[in-house]
Amino acid sequence: MSEELPELRASDADREKVAERLRDAMAEGRLDMDEFGERLDAVYRARTYAELEPLTSDLPATGAPAARATGEPGRENWPARIGGTGDNRWGIGVLSGFQHTGRWTVPARFRAIAFWGGGQLDLREARFESRETVIDCWTVMGGVNIVVPPGVQVDVRGIGVMGGFGRPVGDDTPDPDAPRVVIRGFAFWGGVGTERKPIRAQRRLEKERRRDERGGADGGDDRKELG
Repeated sequence: MSEELPELRASDADREKVAERLRDAMAEGRLDMDEFGERLDAVYRARTYAELEPLTSDLPATGAPAARATGEPGRENWPARIGGTGDNRWGIGVLSGFQHTGRWTVPARFRAIAFWGGGQLDLREARFESRETVIDCWTVMGGVNIVVPPGVQVDVRGIGVMGGFGRPVGDDTPDPDAPRVVIRGFAFWGGVGTERKPIRAQRRLEKERRRDERGGADGGDDRKELG
């Protein structure tokens, strides 16, 4: 492919399909986390098919070449992100804070405690040990913030006394293949907040799209002025 079409520009959908193949390879044990992270970064920097092809050239074929595979662009491959052994099962912030972000494996049950402190749980790039994750939060004059990606079903059941548990604003329709996150516990003079944000790869693609649109608009204005 790289010899035939060395300069053909790759689309957002092409990059997403390659990223999906890499996630499958990681779930199959063909790539470790470091290799996966390096290749995924390269995917979203790629501008042509020639740059995408080497990223999956040593992986078994799954039908059509990864960069030309068809499918729904932008949809997360959730089955590839479910399974494995969870990392830390506790987050404790006593007069301090804790955070779990980036690429980590969320256990089936996670306990968060914040006493005059705070915690951050970012699930956007995480793997999930189970299809259902229960996050128990206890906060006293502290807070815990949980960030979930689009498609993940969120069920908030916590009780607040002079505090509260927040649900994601503008909650969307859950993806049937995505995991479910149950947030429960108790907040006294504190709070547990939940917000929904796109994964970093989706944000990067959106920024590139807006930049390209601005570039096209600027170019149009320049041509009009020159004319």
